[in-house]
Amino acid sequence: MDLSHFPKIRDESQTKDFVPLSLSLKEIRENMPPQLFQRNTLLSLAYLARDFCLAVLFFLIATVGDSVITSLHLGPILHAGLHWLLWALYWWFQGLVFTGLWTIGHECGHGAFSSNKTLCDAIGFILHTFLLTPYWSWKYVHHRHHANHSSIEHDEVYVPHTRNELKLPDSAHDGLEDLLGDTPIYTLFMLIRQQFLGFPAYLVCNVSGQRRYPRWSNHLNPNAIMFKKEQRWGIIISDIALVSMGLILYRLSNAYGVKSVFVFYGIPWIAVNHWFIMITYLHHTDPELPHYRGTSWSFQRGAAATMDRNFLGWQGRFFLHDVAHYHVVHHFFPMMPWYNGELATKFLREMLGSHYHYSSQPAFKALWHNYNVCQFVDDEGEIVFYRDRTGKFAQPL
Repeated sequence: MDLSHFPKIRDESQTKDFVPLSLSLKEIRENMPPQLFQRNTLLSLAYLARDFCLAVLFFLIATVGDSVITSLHLGPILHAGLHWLLWALYWWFQGLVFTGLWTIGHECGHGAFSSNKTLCDAIGFILHTFLLTPYWSWKYVHHRHHANHSSIEHDEVYVPHTRNELKLPDSAHDGLEDLLGDTPIYTLFMLIRQQFLGFPAYLVCNVSGQRRYPRWSNHLNPNAIMFKKEQRWGIIISDIALVSMGLILYRLSNAYGVKSVFVFYGIPWIAVNHWFIMITYLHHTDPELPHYRGTSWSFQRGAAATMDRNFLGWQGRFFLHDVAHYHVVHHFFPMMPWYNGELATKFLREMLGSHYHYSSQPAFKALWHNYNVCQFVDDEGEIVFYRDRTGKFAQPL
């Protein structure tokens, strides 16, 4: 996909002259083949069955492989090397499979899995509970994220900090690098913290969420400000399910040992948190992506302000159901089945032109770059872009 002719946001004049998307959602929808919106329940169930079988297969491979390595009576160095290689491969691939299962649960929350709403919620509830995610809490707030994406006043997650919120001087560049600059080691530490603790921190403390909410707003409190009164029982049920899953893990730990539960379930679950945060962060945080205030925002402008990425190549496509490869079309049409994302993106890309955003950069390279350069946005202006540590507009990779 050659996007080299598309303009990049690089300086003050280009940012000032940026023209937001003018197409209406109706115009975009009418130019999409209607069959792309048809949900095939059997096909969705086949994807779910495939992921379940892969999870069981990798579990069996790890169990049998560990026993085989032990029985070979190899030297200590070779034994340790093969042992750690086996478990590293298990954690990598089982983490991807678990993330794929989480993604299917996410699609259920949007109704993209099936036209049967009850089936969607039942499967989504089971999958998310298995992976320690409060299904209804997540679903309610995530729907508002889609409905308000890229609106500084109303979006639910990855809302950029402003200059005033970081208590930075008004001058465009003076002294900012001293205030925002960190050593690479510290920056790496903070990035790792984000990757592995970001999702629990968001659920419990609203970290990176909408900052107009009271401090310590969280997804586990049925009376939290982000929920409506009629959603209260959904939150309670989600909480009960999480406690029940915790008790199951506790019983399994008593029966098979904490170490076994940790290596077979715990580390892949940690990987899910990492992949989920990395994917969503890179979807919504990039120098090319605008954020809107006031009347400049519209649903379709917000939907276009996300980034498709070649995330982990074939592994991202196979295990993660193209969740990162075709995310833009998902924001326009959340109920469209994920397996139609590739074809739908071809039509959408033609309509959006320069407003379609795609990156072929390696995901970890993009993560490090964007985490370093996307620091804050201006306090004023209806359309704003990220600035870097020097106060200049952040440069795309």
